[in-house]
Amino acid sequence: MKELISELVQHTITQLSDSQALPAELNYSVNIDASKDKTHGDFASNIALVLSKQAGMSPRKLAELIVDTLSKNKHESIEKVEIAGPGFINFFVSSASNFTVIETILEQKDQFGRAAKPNGQKIQVEFVSANPTGPLHVGHGRGAAYGASVADLLEAVGFDVTREYYVNDAGRQMNILAASVWLRYLESYFSLTFPVNGYKGDYINEISADLKAKHGDRFLKTSEEVFSQLPKDENEGGDKELYIDAIVSKAKSLLADDYEVVFNQGLNAIVDDIRDDLKDFGVSYQNWFSEASISQDIDAALNRLDKNGHLYEENGALWFRSTTFGDDKDRVVKRDNGETTYFASDIAYHLNKFERGFDKVINIWGADHHGYIPRVKAALQALDLDPNKLDVKLVQFAILYRGKERVQMSTRSGSFVTLRELREEVGNDAARFFYVTRKAEQHMDFDLDLAKSESKDNPVYYIQYAHARIASMLRKLNDQKLSFNAEEGITALSAIAEEGEVAMAKQLALYPEQLNSAANNLEPHVLTHYLRDLASEFHTYYNSNKVLDEDKQIRDARVTLSIAVKQVLQNGLQLLGVSAPEEM
Repeated sequence: MKELISELVQHTITQLSDSQALPAELNYSVNIDASKDKTHGDFASNIALVLSKQAGMSPRKLAELIVDTLSKNKHESIEKVEIAGPGFINFFVSSASNFTVIETILEQKDQFGRAAKPNGQKIQVEFVSANPTGPLHVGHGRGAAYGASVADLLEAVGFDVTREYYVNDAGRQMNILAASVWLRYLESYFSLTFPVNGYKGDYINEISADLKAKHGDRFLKTSEEVFSQLPKDENEGGDKELYIDAIVSKAKSLLADDYEVVFNQGLNAIVDDIRDDLKDFGVSYQNWFSEASISQDIDAALNRLDKNGHLYEENGALWFRSTTFGDDKDRVVKRDNGETTYFASDIAYHLNKFERGFDKVINIWGADHHGYIPRVKAALQALDLDPNKLDVKLVQFAILYRGKERVQMSTRSGSFVTLRELREEVGNDAARFFYVTRKAEQHMDFDLDLAKSESKDNPVYYIQYAHARIASMLRKLNDQKLSFNAEEGITALSAIAEEGEVAMAKQLALYPEQLNSAANNLEPHVLTHYLRDLASEFHTYYNSNKVLDEDKQIRDARVTLSIAVKQVLQNGLQLLGVSAPEEM
């Protein structure tokens, strides 16, 4: 209906321009909004306010001119048009027209609300990309749910979406992981004091046990070989960072070529675990991109920056002059020892993204990466790429509470709640839905008790219950062998419609708009709120009306309306990675 009204307004303005009542060249777009106040009609447009300056007349006078012309081209779907306030135009839709959406829903089914065809735009959504140094925890889960929903929503409105996980399989943290695995392996042979800054979770013990089962004592070294000539750890009054780096150096020198075997044991075990965890969470990727694989492209990216005049040497290091592009300070891309930095890898990675032909790249990062955005955009600009084609969304970690006690999370200490544990406790549906009920950048307290409750206060339960309730009603219709005809139901709706039916139809008609808003603004929470409102509307209607009425006309109308509600609930839940159960 919004599209129809927009077309009518566009046609009217063209008519007025052709008749010279308005200038021939006008710069505008027609905006049609659903009215919140029923006394102001069903839809409203501010077109008269938008065009008044170009038209050279007051908004109110222009609105009168537009409404007068609209009345001469009266459409059967529009009951009346009124002017309100300084020049808003309100449209009142005929009762029968409210139900055209029902027929559309029943015809299009799971395609209702989706784009009719691809728009030709390629988008990459990179999300989670947690360092493979341990299992995913509940904080990562929010990024996973948000990223997956954003990708699915964008695909639904016509974009060609590639979902990517950037595997940080290179660098210092991965070396600390390898050293931690090796030390736990050695610990099975002799007693040792584990580094303060090593990874301590039970998963490290499991990986080292597998290492020993596969290779026996192949990696065994004596305590003296491992711990001689090391600096002091923090618990001995030393520096924990220097100590763990010394342990890594010892591992590399003592194991030599075998170091890679230990490294890969830890990397592969954790990446496989992350992949399985996400798959079980309903999150899949087209591409798992290795950071190590980009190492061969780093020099080419830096050479391009150098050619463009954006690199300089200082104190033996190579610097990127990112302050030229608004960053607060210049950034090192190659240290004085010749090693490139993580940022250099990121520059090469983002260059690689755009060389793959994406029209837009969306990075979904943790909120602690806020300061990283300006330098990445600066690098893109320095590479002669459009930084506006990179959209970075920051996701606040979810804070988990058990009762009133907040659960602390730390990957190294191993004292954290994994995503898998959360899913086992509250279920995938509650986790996926709860994670996206708020804007990504807002803090979130995850209420375990609410997520598990079977009440209207639990939004996902409330929505799923509406879907299951309709399914139950359809089973009862069949069990009672009551006749039903959807085509007759659509016709009957126009004849018997009362306020409840009209309100439900209007709510259903909003779905495509809400879907497009959620997708284009990267805000899945818009869809969660819509589904909650639709479910609430249905529960209120169902409690006040007998759907399986003895009167066939009434029954056909109400069952048809209920089926449309069921379909839209299912469509929306699917895009959020949530199931639509037939019974509960």
